[in-house]
Amino acid sequence: MRSSKLTKTITFALLGAISMVLMLLNFPLPILPSYLKIDFSEIPVLIAALLFSPLAGVAVEAIKNLLYLIFTGAGDPVGVAANFLAGMLFVMPVAYFYHKFKAGKKTLISGLATGTVAMAVGMSVLNYFIVLPLYSIFLGSPVMSDNAKWVAVTAGILPFNLVKGIVIAIVFVPLFAKLKPWFAKRNRTAAV
Repeated sequence: MRSSKLTKTITFALLGAISMVLMLLNFPLPILPSYLKIDFSEIPVLIAALLFSPLAGVAVEAIKNLLYLIFTGAGDPVGVAANFLAGMLFVMPVAYFYHKFKAGKKTLISGLATGTVAMAVGMSVLNYFIVLPLYSIFLGSPVMSDNAKWVAVTAGILPFNLVKGIVIAIVFVPLFAKLKPWFAKRNRTAAV
C-alpha cells in the first residue's frame, strides 16, 4: 500500500515535470493573436487522468502550473490560473468518459470532443467575465469595454481553444492507441 502511494506520487511529479517542459515548447497560430500559444502540456495530464483518476489529472495539472510559475518566474498568476482552468475543462470530460464508459476509441474521441467544446466555451465565458477583467487590474491597464472583451473572446479565445483541443486530440489518439495495452495491463494489476 505504501509503495503504491509512493509510486503514484512519483508518477504525478514526473508527469507534472514533463508537462511543464512541454508547456515551455509553445507556438502561436498565424491567424490568432500572438499571446495565444498552443503547447502539448495537456498530454501528460490526460495520461494521469486516464491511468489513475480524474483527481490525478487535477494533481498533475496543478504541479505543471506551479512548476511553470516557479521556474519561469512568470509574474503572471492570472495566465497560470487560466491555464489551469483550461486544462481542467479539457481533461475532466475525457477522464469522465473514459472511467464511466470504459474506453474504446469512440469513447475517447467523444471525451476529447466534449473536452474541446467545454474548454472553448468555458474559457470564453471565464475570459469575458473574470480573466480579462483580472488582467486589466493586474496589469494596471484601463478596463476593457464589453465590446472589446466580446471581440477578444469571439475572434481569439474561442477559436484558439477549439483549435488547441483539436490539435491535442489529433496527437493524443494515436499515442493512446500505442499506450492502450499498457493501460489495460496496469488496470488489471490494480484490480488484483
